[in-house]
Amino acid sequence: VQLQASGGGLVQAGGSLRLSCAASGRTDGTYSWAWFRQAPGKEREFVAAIRWSGGSTVYADSVKGRFTISRDNAKNTVDLQMNSLKPEDSAVYYCATRQGGVGYSLRDYDYRGQGTQVTVSS
Repeated sequence: VQLQASGGGLVQAGGSLRLSCAASGRTDGTYSWAWFRQAPGKEREFVAAIRWSGGSTVYADSVKGRFTISRDNAKNTVDLQMNSLKPEDSAVYYCATRQGGVGYSLRDYDYRGQGTQVTVSS
């Protein structure tokens, strides 16, 4: 399975971006998906995830209410809609997937994308 993340860019504070992660290779409803991010000089952090079972979602407190993760099993894609963006959301965003439940570390995932840069100007 290979993952390709896209949709990053430069946006002003308060704006929106939609990231997309496309998977090539076989994934199905048994895969959980997640987004992580890493800003320069900071540790990588969990952003959001969607569970394979039931499609329930979980978010980091810092993005709750602003970001929405969604998936399309037929298209093999997972999106991250980011609204009300803040300068502190600036980071490289990575998508990841694995069979089974959600993990909160990127190391928990078998497949990871290459990252897409999000920059939010103040």
